Amino acid sequence: MSETWIILGATSSMARPFMRKLAAAGHSLILAGRDMDDLNASCTDAMARGATFAEAAALDVRNADTFQPIIDRAVGLHSIVNVAVFVGSMPDQSDIDADPSLIDGVVIDSLTGPARFLQMIAPQMEEIGAGVVVGVGSVAGDRGRIANYVYGAAKGGFATYLSGLRNRLGRSGVHVMTVKPGPVDTAMTWGLGKMPFMTTADAVANDILKGVRKKRNTIYTAGIWRIVMTVIRCVPEPIFKKMSF
Repeated sequence: MSETWIILGATSSMARPFMRKLAAAGHSLILAGRDMDDLNASCTDAMARGATFAEAAALDVRNADTFQPIIDRAVGLHSIVNVAVFVGSMPDQSDIDADPSLIDGVVIDSLTGPARFLQMIAPQMEEIGAGVVVGVGSVAGDRGRIANYVYGAAKGGFATYLSGLRNRLGRSGVHVMTVKPGPVDTAMTWGLGKMPFMTTADAVANDILKGVRKKRNTIYTAGIWRIVMTVIRCVPEPIFKKMSF
């Protein structure tokens, strides 16, 4: 049975190399996002690389009315449906401190919007009895830090959601994988300078595909972040709250 990948946030820097590798493997693609011109250009690119089918879909993760048409289109292709979630937003923490109303957008973009989409498509995936969900979170979700604690809270919540979804869908043959990237050299980190253990979007895509093949539950990319975050989680709170990173 053929496979169709829905990619939410397909115009993001991390999603592009992932999409291209799926296209080269001959999968069908539904590329969802807000910039239709960009998405249509990506569809043309995907077909040139070998995709069986590629179609752009309008997605506003803050508007759940845009979700069902994407789900209906994917299910209508009568193939195994996979979903990869790359959506999210990370305003500067100082901007959020100055305007707490920004919290709402961060939480919708990085947690409740993607979770609602996955909650809507889960019954169809259970009925098919196969498929993969890839949810891109962040190492920032492992422990709240002064630099980005709102973004970290949203990503931490998304990781918890994916853990529960994995427990549910695993019973019907659907695998859910959580991805925790460290700093990635993309537009989101532009201007922040070179960061420790920074990786590339292409490397993240390779790690995701490797994790999917091996049915990993959670992967860190780069892998060194699993060790780093284990150490950070072990730092006692009285010490951690005095740290400034």
